[in-house]
Amino acid sequence: MTDLSGRTALVTGASRGIGQAIAVRLAARGATVIAHFGTDRDGATATVDRIGRDGGTAYAVGARLGVDGDVETLLAGVEARLAGRPLDILVNNAAAPPAGPLGVTSRAAFDHLFAVNVRAPYFLIEQASPLLSDGGRIITISSVATRMANAGQTSFAMTKGAVETMTRTLAHQFGARGITVNAVAPGATRTATNGSVFATPGLAGLITAMTALDRLGEADDVADVVAFLASAAARWVTGQVIDASGGLFLGPVAP
Repeated sequence: MTDLSGRTALVTGASRGIGQAIAVRLAARGATVIAHFGTDRDGATATVDRIGRDGGTAYAVGARLGVDGDVETLLAGVEARLAGRPLDILVNNAAAPPAGPLGVTSRAAFDHLFAVNVRAPYFLIEQASPLLSDGGRIITISSVATRMANAGQTSFAMTKGAVETMTRTLAHQFGARGITVNAVAPGATRTATNGSVFATPGLAGLITAMTALDRLGEADDVADVVAFLASAAARWVTGQVIDASGGLFLGPVAP
């Protein structure tokens, strides 16, 4: 039920971290993957090469998100790689990081955050919808920041709240075509690119203590949830935000 053979998938932000793990996992399940990158061509090439070594098929397509013409540039590359085939799975993973707390975030940084995290996935879904097969999948990466009060992530959490609302409304809109629309909300997830953050003395232990499953997340933890939502096994799941945080901040830490 989780086999994706014969399916095509676009994963944005697939050059590193969670996006790279998602691309690799979907390919391992049999999907042909289009790995999008913004500026990290080498990272996207590494993703494609890894998939190829594992016996899968993948292509890299570049487009900087958050600028005029971003979606059009991306979809032109995607259509060239599809070569007339439909797109079955769209994963909106690319995102700009938190820009800082109230009083620190500049207007330019705020606008860029919304352009990448909200505007780009919204118009990508809109313009890719004719390419999407009936019974397809749309999956957007959100964050547990939407349910936790963190002053340093206010604007970032706002963007993720927006895509969660988008997920519910578009699930209703696309349901008649059998297309499911869901979001996945990771928590503290250690990857090769952010490992130095968790090397801050005491930080990993603090987060682990607030996590029910008693460890930091890994990119593969999130990728597995996305692969499930992309599969036929998740055919009756739509309009949902799936928490993939290991139970981060479910309540007060036990004494």
